[in-house]
Amino acid sequence: MLEIAGVRKSFALDRSNVAALQGIDLNLSAGEFFVLLGPSGCGKTTMLRSVAGLERPETGAITIDGTLVYSERARVFVPPERRPIGMVFQSYAVWPHMDVYGNIAFPLQKGVRQLARDAVDARVQSVAKLLGIEEMLDRPVTTLSGGQQQRVALARALALQPKVLLMDEPLSNLDLKLQTRLRGDLKALMKELGLTTLYVTHNQNEALEMGDRIAVMDSGRIAQIGAPADLYRTPRTEFVARFIGETNLIAGTIDRLDSDFARVQTQLGAFKVVVTSINGRKVGDRCFLGIRPEDVILTADGGVLGENQISGTVRDVNFFGEGLAYTCDLGGEDIRVKAHRSHAFTAGGRVRVSFPADYAFLVEP
Repeated sequence: MLEIAGVRKSFALDRSNVAALQGIDLNLSAGEFFVLLGPSGCGKTTMLRSVAGLERPETGAITIDGTLVYSERARVFVPPERRPIGMVFQSYAVWPHMDVYGNIAFPLQKGVRQLARDAVDARVQSVAKLLGIEEMLDRPVTTLSGGQQQRVALARALALQPKVLLMDEPLSNLDLKLQTRLRGDLKALMKELGLTTLYVTHNQNEALEMGDRIAVMDSGRIAQIGAPADLYRTPRTEFVARFIGETNLIAGTIDRLDSDFARVQTQLGAFKVVVTSINGRKVGDRCFLGIRPEDVILTADGGVLGENQISGTVRDVNFFGEGLAYTCDLGGEDIRVKAHRSHAFTAGGRVRVSFPADYAFLVEP
């Protein structure tokens, strides 16, 4: 439904060019909810705006539903209003002098999509009912809450019946509880409509919860693409491992490599790691041994654990709601551990730590 090939874009800044996009390649299937995730300044919004036609790339090609909308080589640039897209902005972008009905109807009444009055009314009523704002159509948009205004912006985009919906951090201005509720509502709605969605966010939890697939961006490039569970459990690079969720990374060197596991030598000793893909790794390669805090097993010193054991001292204990977070000193290396609150270790106490080989992973430094 959406193909992006070799797209590059730079901006002139202080007498030099800043590369915002450095050869982006993406393919989105029909009905897919695809998330661009990355820190501020990584190029994700520039990519979204390039698909929308609000930015003109320097090279590459963009195709929507089989129609070429941009190609530097073919000299094609379809303006935004003629692309089969809808867009929802971070700032809602509602027209404050109009009521809710007027905000939704305006794109259908003006520009290239002018519809008859009856058709406009039918579309407005349909999307308003879909989003639960049918009782607000005659209200001034400025009297609505932030969540309601964002629903109006979404209704306006859906009324265009786009092939691809573009969303630029649409929930970031809402309070956390509302964000959490709307994530599920939004994902369910897109699946119900079968609408291909390209969604931009810097919020890892939002991306992991909503995306069918995620592309993690770093400095104008795609660092890794995959399903949320794959990116979280088996990040390939140090950047992805550090950016998505919380993780412990211990520098080491691969000193044994078999078909299904590796042994990594670190300053804390040797550790076994089950690997699902060798990815060109070889004995002698530098790497990081990674493990998520919730996957580390913690018991009192002298307790019976599985493989990859090491003793240490609890340096710090913090309460985080669902449980307790420990910082453990393992001979000069601090390891973060998250455990259920039924585990009660105190600062200064000796503990035994284990890194299960099935949950550990290797990443490139």
